Amino acid sequence: MKGILYGIGTGPGDPEDMTLKAVRILRQCPVTAIPRKAPQTCASYVTAVKAVPELREKELICIDVPMTKDRGEIRRKYREGAERIAACLRKGQDVALLTLGDATVYASDMYLLRLVKDMGFGVEIVNGVPSFCSAAARLQVSLGEREEQIHILPGSYEIEEGLKLPGVKVLMKTGRSYGKVRELLMSGDYQVQMAENCGMEGEKLYRTRKELPEQAGYYSLMIVRDKKEQRDT
Repeated sequence: MKGILYGIGTGPGDPEDMTLKAVRILRQCPVTAIPRKAPQTCASYVTAVKAVPELREKELICIDVPMTKDRGEIRRKYREGAERIAACLRKGQDVALLTLGDATVYASDMYLLRLVKDMGFGVEIVNGVPSFCSAAARLQVSLGEREEQIHILPGSYEIEEGLKLPGVKVLMKTGRSYGKVRELLMSGDYQVQMAENCGMEGEKLYRTRKELPEQAGYYSLMIVRDKKEQRDT
């Protein structure tokens, strides 16, 4: 009997944001997989092990996906990872694949889930709290009201065009392009709130545009609106 691969969203960083279903499945799966070379460098594992300490005793598959633009190299690493997961599934072992935030929003686990599914194995996805929902709650702001549109955008791609969209713009993972994004926001007419390392150690919240720091980490999420009549401070 073949095992099942579960793609599990661990939420943005606070272990208390993990769902009951995620915790239950992590406890029942004998094997855990992470998209990192080592568990201590994997934010989703660090989060999950706080909620499920017994993960430390389970078999762990570390899939080293290099930070490179070489698509061929990335695909090769994902295929290697999928084969390692499949080896466990063939033995009838269920595998929990961890990903930070929600398992369907800009999540690397989807590549592995597709590969494993194409190999003939069963896969299931367990939703996590999306980082933008957690950030909005911590900042105590609404993501959308009445007819207001909500746009979820990666902070590193065509941000100038994205900022022209109506309604609320959520800029995810702006870290690498933070300087450029900040410059555009400061030169325009916007209301901005930002959460850095939301739910993690070292979390910082910025409630106005003028509070934005010169530099920010990779896990920096911005909530942007066109400025209304009342000016920010």
